[in-house]
Amino acid sequence: MTILFAAQTFLQSHVVRTILKVTIFVSLIAAAVYWFQYSPVHVSKFEVVSGDIAAEVMGTGTLEARTKAILSPKISGRLIEVSADLGDEVDAGRVIMRLDDIELKQQVEMAKVSIAAAKAALNRFEADKTQTTAILTLAENDHARIVTLSKSNAATVSDLEKSAEQLDVARAGISRSEAALAEAQQQVLVAESTLAYHEARLADTIVAAPFRGLIVQRFRDPGAIAVPGSPVLSLISTDELWITAWVDETEMSRIAVGQPARVVFRSEPEAGFRGEVARLGREADRETREFTVDVKVLELPKNWAVGQRAEVYIQTASKAKTSLLPVTAVVWRDGVSGVFIARDQQAEWTSVKLGLTNRQQVEVIEGLTVGDTVLLVDDAARRTIDGRRVTLR
Repeated sequence: MTILFAAQTFLQSHVVRTILKVTIFVSLIAAAVYWFQYSPVHVSKFEVVSGDIAAEVMGTGTLEARTKAILSPKISGRLIEVSADLGDEVDAGRVIMRLDDIELKQQVEMAKVSIAAAKAALNRFEADKTQTTAILTLAENDHARIVTLSKSNAATVSDLEKSAEQLDVARAGISRSEAALAEAQQQVLVAESTLAYHEARLADTIVAAPFRGLIVQRFRDPGAIAVPGSPVLSLISTDELWITAWVDETEMSRIAVGQPARVVFRSEPEAGFRGEVARLGREADRETREFTVDVKVLELPKNWAVGQRAEVYIQTASKAKTSLLPVTAVVWRDGVSGVFIARDQQAEWTSVKLGLTNRQQVEVIEGLTVGDTVLLVDDAARRTIDGRRVTLR
C-alpha cells in the first residue's frame, strides 16, 4: 500500500509539473502575441511634399582624356634631358626631352663637306663641257671649210677625211662631258639628300609637346636608352575630360547626346560636379549587357586623376511642382509599388503609382497627395509591421 501510494503521489506531481510548464509556455506565447499585436512600434514619418524632380540614369566608369599621347623619340638614342615631370603642365611646342646628338652633328658636318666636294666636281665638269663645246664648234667650222675647198679641188680627200674624223672626236667629247656633268649633278643631289637626312635625324633628337596638356606619367630618366615606340612621357589634354561610363542597355532609349549629368567621384561622394553627355557607344558588352556613355566633365574636384572611378547620373526627364517622396519610403510587394501609412494608429500597406525617380526622390502619380503622411520603415521591420500599432515620431 505504501509503495502504491508513493507511485500515485509521484505521478500526480509529474502531471502537475507538466501542466504548470504548459501553462507557462502558453502564457509566454500569449504575452508575445499580445506584445507583438498591441505594443506600439516607433517609426518616423514623412509628409508628401511638392517639388521639382529630375529622372536620372546611373552609370559607373572612369575619368579619361579625349586627347592623349604617349611621347617617345623617332630615333634610338641615349636621353640626356627629360625636362617635364609628373604633374607638369606644358604648352604646345615646349621641348620636353633631348637625345645625345654628338654623333649626328658630326654626320651633318660630313654631309656638308660632301656637298662642297660634289659642287666642286660639278663646276669642273661644267668647265669641261664649255671646252668641248668650243672644240666642237672649231671642228665643225674646219670641216665646213674643207668641204667647200674639196668641191673646187683645193683640198684633198685626205684633208676631208681628217676633218671629218676631228669632227667625230669633238662630238664624242661633247657626249662624254654631258654624261659627266649629269653624273656630277646627281652627286650633288645625293649629297644634299644625305645632308637633309642627317639634319632631320639631328632634329629628331629634340622632342616637343604636340599640344598643350598635363604630364600624367614619366617612364624614363636621363641616361636611359630610348627607342621609337617606347614610352618616355604620357601627355593628356585637359581641354576635354570625360567619364566613360557603363550603363545598362535597357536605358539606351532614354539617353541622348547633350543631356545634363551629375558626376560623383568616389573621392568626394557628397559632392556632385556638372557634366554633359558627349557621345554614345554603339557596341554593348555581350556578357554584362551594358554599353558605354561618354559624359564630358564640365567641373573637376581640386584633386583628380585619370582613371579614377566615378558615378554619373544622367538627367533623362524632369517635372516641376509634383508630389514627391523619398525613395526609402517605397515598399515593393510582388512587383507592385506601395507605402506604409498609419490608419487608426496601425501600419497599413497601400499601393501607389510612381512616376519619375532618381537616387533620392520618387514622384507619386496616384494614391497620395501633398500633405499625406507615410511611414519610413527600415528593411528589417517591413515584413512584420503590417497591422502593428505605431507611434509616430
